[in-house]
Amino acid sequence: MRVYIESYGCAMNMADGQLMAELLAEAGHTIVRAPEEADVIVLNTCTVRSDTERRMLRRLRELLSLGKRVVVAGCLASAQPGLVRKVSPDVSLVSARAVEAIVEAVEAEGTVYILEPRPRRRLPKLAQGLVFTIPIAEGCAGSCAYCIVRVARGPLRSYRPEAIVEAVRQAVGQGAREIRLTAQDTGVYGLDIGTRLPELLKAVCAVEGRFMVRVGMMNPDAALRILDDLLEAYEDPKIYKFLHLPVQTGDDRLLMAMGRRYTVQDFLTVVEAFRSRFEDLFLATDIMVGLPGEDEEAFKRTLALLERAEPDKVHVARYTPRPHTRAAAMPNQVPEPEKKRRSRLVSALALRIGLKRNKAFIGRRLQCLVLNEGRRVGQLEARSMNYKPVYFKGPICLLGKFLEIDIIDAGPYFLLGQLVD
Repeated sequence: MRVYIESYGCAMNMADGQLMAELLAEAGHTIVRAPEEADVIVLNTCTVRSDTERRMLRRLRELLSLGKRVVVAGCLASAQPGLVRKVSPDVSLVSARAVEAIVEAVEAEGTVYILEPRPRRRLPKLAQGLVFTIPIAEGCAGSCAYCIVRVARGPLRSYRPEAIVEAVRQAVGQGAREIRLTAQDTGVYGLDIGTRLPELLKAVCAVEGRFMVRVGMMNPDAALRILDDLLEAYEDPKIYKFLHLPVQTGDDRLLMAMGRRYTVQDFLTVVEAFRSRFEDLFLATDIMVGLPGEDEEAFKRTLALLERAEPDKVHVARYTPRPHTRAAAMPNQVPEPEKKRRSRLVSALALRIGLKRNKAFIGRRLQCLVLNEGRRVGQLEARSMNYKPVYFKGPICLLGKFLEIDIIDAGPYFLLGQLVD
């Protein structure tokens, strides 16, 4: 059969989409590039926020209008299968925790619901282009009051280090130059199987070949538990000096109410330890405005934290109540107009800080890995060794190369460069 796969959401979901494509191809099916060409459409969904959920349901209706068989996979199928059935009882469902059942669902003659977790037996292994994303764990060791991901993905399940290393080895052999290690929280990798993230990073970096490793998001409490060994692992030149450490709010009372297992000072301790070791560290963080109970003083503490920590990039989100979460039933919900106001203020501050930090790179010469075509004709996108996006003019034959680039200008979230002769 001809199958079209459309994936949304996080890096984990994208990796799941790649795995589904591999499994279907191995079963003899043809992966097509457009839904109109398909016999069966697979919609691999995200449901992290209410606006995302609405977008998924809208896209589902659009795909159903084509008159094809549709399989809904991913987090919406796991966490809210009833919503999908309201749109159409004829849609098949495959839980995000049963990805490898996709062949069964596609080949079924009628509607099937595969919602019970099934053990994952393999990881993606076919690199497409220069970037390869590999899940190192699924699920979460936390219990945040606002998050529906644990409902969708379940408890922590780390994948065996030897399987991850072998997947990296194969990808590098196929031409991958950037390896992205992803999980709901990379910092808790291995807690359930008797190993830890630093050991995995050392094993991955020992793979032969020239490539870079981007370590995915980790929570401050997880990073703090392994901090010394994590810093040592990050010394490897194959690891981007990039840290995605979500803090969510600068108010300790809110952190406790939301089930976040760290304090503002814990966050700062990790940041300061990394910055003292790696001067050019690229720090990314997440801020969620409008959490239940966030008053003006709590919000001001968040702004003050950003001023102090000076993250290079801030992912700003407005809190939205999610079903099956404790926060949805909490009192003192923040009105939507106020969430929007706070979001605008945080975003504006983040842009100012990002621009300030990026301007400090003007006049420097950076080693960069060229990974993509840029936004404009004749432009390429590279990543510096601390994962800053660097745009410069150059021929497409430079893709996959490590180059020296002089930085001549900067924006809040990118650098502009000129290729060294």
